Amino acid sequence: MKRAIVIVVDSMGIGALPDAQDFNDDMTCNTVVNLAKKSGGLNVPNLEAMGFGNLADIEGVKKTNSPIASYGILKMKSKGKDTTTGHWELMGLILDNPFKTYKKFDDKLINTFIEKTNCKGILGNYPASGTKIIEELNEQHQKTKYPIIYTSADSVFQIALDVDLIPVETLYDWCKTARQLLDEMNYGISRVIARPYHIEDNKPTRIGSLRHDYSVAPPSDTLLNTLENHNKKTLAIGKINDIFVGSGVSEKILTKGNTDGLNVTLNAIKNSKCDLIFTNLVDTDMLYGHRRDYMGYKKAIEEIDSFIPKFINNMSEDDILIITADHGCDPTFKGTDHTREQVPYIMYSKKGRAENIGVKDSLSYVAKVVSKHLLV
Repeated sequence: MKRAIVIVVDSMGIGALPDAQDFNDDMTCNTVVNLAKKSGGLNVPNLEAMGFGNLADIEGVKKTNSPIASYGILKMKSKGKDTTTGHWELMGLILDNPFKTYKKFDDKLINTFIEKTNCKGILGNYPASGTKIIEELNEQHQKTKYPIIYTSADSVFQIALDVDLIPVETLYDWCKTARQLLDEMNYGISRVIARPYHIEDNKPTRIGSLRHDYSVAPPSDTLLNTLENHNKKTLAIGKINDIFVGSGVSEKILTKGNTDGLNVTLNAIKNSKCDLIFTNLVDTDMLYGHRRDYMGYKKAIEEIDSFIPKFINNMSEDDILIITADHGCDPTFKGTDHTREQVPYIMYSKKGRAENIGVKDSLSYVAKVVSKHLLV
């Protein structure tokens, strides 16, 4: 049985795309290179052996003349720098028109949301970091029980609330209502995100394990649907199922963060009969990129690196392992939003030939490699 294991290190970009300025970024954004320099260097011996250091001048990562994996750079062809756009393109779906972004949601939408949910009112309604806005508005939230609604430079409608005050099931229902309204009223929003939190040590603290994304459905088939049509099965790990709204997904496993996601992926490599094991590791983006925590980001990449020998040791001769990303989120850059970047590509096979694939013009190169491996 041939399998493909695709691991997306969320937001691990490796250099600004030529049109970065069109997305309010500039040519200095470079997630991997900048965080490595700022943190004193990355300690990633396994990625180094795979050719990771050949992709750029990454402090702490040496170049190698004898890489054990194929390596290269993938550009994003779609117009965007968000999770949904990136993951869809990785699976072969390129978007010509970007999702819409908002600095504020209009009264028509908000009033309809209040009416449909009977939540009585809302707080926020402006772009913000999730950590910051719940700290700013938690006191009002405790008094009013109004949900905190916010957005960002990404195409998102986010709802946060204290799940000790209002049940998490209510949060999910409100998110489903928001998703339905956004679609019916043609707002063009990529994702509605449930952002549950609780009070821990007298401080509002987000609960990552209860986060849930409600994405717009892909407008056309992706590789996942093609595999399904050929009786191939996909195991979605982390938020992959949410990103694709279950389309083409055979089995799903939600995770509580990177460590859990890595262990679930390892167990799948050992035991799963699914043809595609598709994992998203979200902490690099959610906990460290958006919060501009370059030391946390560094440690997360190093933890991922430590699992690579375990993955390889449990792969069969016919399996391939791909490590890549979906966009950037430079923790040394201004603001708290994603950055418009190209991404690294590493592909390991026990019997494959290691090569420098150069720079490819689309993230959909991953779909082509996986399709060729599983369907040809």
